[in-house]
Amino acid sequence: MAHGSRYKLAFKRRREGKTDYRARLNLIGLDKSRLVVRITNKHTIAQIINVKVNGDETLVSAHSNELKNMGWLGSGKNTSAAYLTGFLLGKKALEAGITSAVLDIGLKSSTRGARIFATLKGAVDAGLEVPYSDIILPADERIRGEHVAAYAESLSDEEVEKRFSQYIKNGLSPKDLPDHFDSIKQKIEEGV
Repeated sequence: MAHGSRYKLAFKRRREGKTDYRARLNLIGLDKSRLVVRITNKHTIAQIINVKVNGDETLVSAHSNELKNMGWLGSGKNTSAAYLTGFLLGKKALEAGITSAVLDIGLKSSTRGARIFATLKGAVDAGLEVPYSDIILPADERIRGEHVAAYAESLSDEEVEKRFSQYIKNGLSPKDLPDHFDSIKQKIEEGV
């Protein structure tokens, strides 16, 4: 195999936009766990990971599918689910004796109020120590889904059924999202 093709294979993850090798090298020397947050087309995934030279070690993880097992009827990737996944991860981390981490958002751009930062807020509210600035966090009203409930209130019943068909199919009225959020958060608080 020619030298050039080995080089191309070695940095395939960078070309695909999956790994920033410069940032990764900096993390290897840092003696802190990482709070890794990834949001896919359907789910929110949060993990506490230690970086090792020979590969990463996942210490604790939480997935939005776990919320569904607790009765969550909303989307697995919305702001509310992102917060709850972070909150669940924070509770699991504390139970495992992990008290602090640094946020790793990967190659995503840092946008104020993004779902990644809702996950961060959930982990911090659970008691995990993660350095951050308050300016990046979404508002509590947005995390609870109050904006969704208010929007649903402004629509006719037919429009609600059309725009929120997945919520309704799952048995959740979008107008009830804030109360549903509170009940799931309480379940996490009581039962991790």
